[in-house]
Amino acid sequence: MKYTVHQAKTNLSRLLKEACSGKEVVIARGSQPVAKLVALGSASKKRVPGRLAGQISYTADAFDPLTDQELSDLGFEQRGLKGW
Repeated sequence: MKYTVHQAKTNLSRLLKEACSGKEVVIARGSQPVAKLVALGSASKKRVPGRLAGQISYTADAFDPLTDQELSDLGFEQRGLKGW
């Protein structure tokens, strides 16, 4: 359905309901269409625990602290406990 800007401002709630029900809502300035109002649907999918089970792996040392050389390679200065 095609609506003017004035009609869209006056009936925004009704136009949103139309868009959510799947109808095409076009907003025109005069006779020139300028926008289409569409429903977004669900923003995100429902999370499923364990969906990635068995697809992610890591080595035994993955959570070991970095060495001074590794920290230096990443651009971090070696700091003692004074700064803490």
